[in-house]
Amino acid sequence: MSSSKQKRTPAAPTPAPAPAGPRPRRLTAAAVLTGLEGLALAALGVYMLIDGLTGSPDSRQQAETGGITVIVLALLPLVSARGLWLRRRWSRGPSLITQIVALPVAWTLINGGGVLLAGGVLLGVVAFVVLGLLVNPTATEALGIGPREDA
Repeated sequence: MSSSKQKRTPAAPTPAPAPAGPRPRRLTAAAVLTGLEGLALAALGVYMLIDGLTGSPDSRQQAETGGITVIVLALLPLVSARGLWLRRRWSRGPSLITQIVALPVAWTLINGGGVLLAGGVLLGVVAFVVLGLLVNPTATEALGIGPREDA
């Protein structure tokens, strides 16, 4: 078989080089806050699941399903927090989505009054802070996201 007819195996993709230098404090703060949101969401899911299994909710099946759903939803901020910590470019999008989704939740909690008011204010403040940290040029550069070049 001639060399021109031999099958060539494609080269394995090379991973993107890790960003040089220390992680900016703004990116570290965004990663930590996003991770805390994920942990809080996971804790809520576990609480709902345990309450559904051992408590006396109105609908046991609904409480268990809700708990599992919230635990699964907690994966998005947890995975994106890890990506931010490791300075992965892809992690900014899921973290931004998490914060945007958190804002209406915060508003709903604030309108609930009582203890929910404090939780809603805290969630809203954290969401706005993380949004600000993630759109900051220092964080975007650290993630390897530069300005768009229009063609």
